[in-house]
Amino acid sequence: MKDDRVLTVRDLHKSFRKGPEVIEVLKGIDLEAHRAEGIAIVGASGSGKSTLLHLLGGLEKPDSGSIIYGGSDISDMNDRAIARFRNARIGFVFQFHYLLPEFTALENVMIPALISSPMTSEISERAEELLDLVDLGHRRTHKPGELSGGEQQRVAIARSLMMSPGIMLADEPTGDLDPETGLRIIELFSGLRQRLDVTLLIATHNMELARTMDKVLVLKGGHLEPTVQ
Repeated sequence: MKDDRVLTVRDLHKSFRKGPEVIEVLKGIDLEAHRAEGIAIVGASGSGKSTLLHLLGGLEKPDSGSIIYGGSDISDMNDRAIARFRNARIGFVFQFHYLLPEFTALENVMIPALISSPMTSEISERAEELLDLVDLGHRRTHKPGELSGGEQQRVAIARSLMMSPGIMLADEPTGDLDPETGLRIIELFSGLRQRLDVTLLIATHNMELARTMDKVLVLKGGHLEPTVQ
């Protein structure tokens, strides 16, 4: 039987120092994500959801444990190698979209490709396709300040897909949006997962979003526990 695991996490630990005190946030996380699977991670504020996603995306280093994408363990990589790997293989969506204000929507979407390649017509065409996919083709020349919060988040989602990643990591993607706009983002994520066959791992307080995933896990006391939807 073909192994369709996109991500394998084993015995992941992470702690932070606060003055003389060492605070253990993650205490041996095990996780598997398969191709086109949707996984929601829920938990109380401060439980470590964002920390876990930052580790999975290579934005922080674990104290110990392994984070394996295919045959590549990013926990063994140096910072430059992790940055290259993340840009090529992982799509990241944050609660705050981090768009560059001086660039248009189209230019913001192109940025991941331009990090490693010179500008080509193929890059521009790919970015236009992605803006069409998130229903923002008509706003391609607008800058972030001319877009609503929901539109900015959709640009950020399109940007995360620019390199055709196998997995998308989303950290509270509806947390800064009003309920109606958040619902549109939920519908967008569901549609993208089906159309693009991409694995989606979301950290969220939004149970409506969590329930659209295949699996819901609770992060509690430094451990991941399954929950019944």
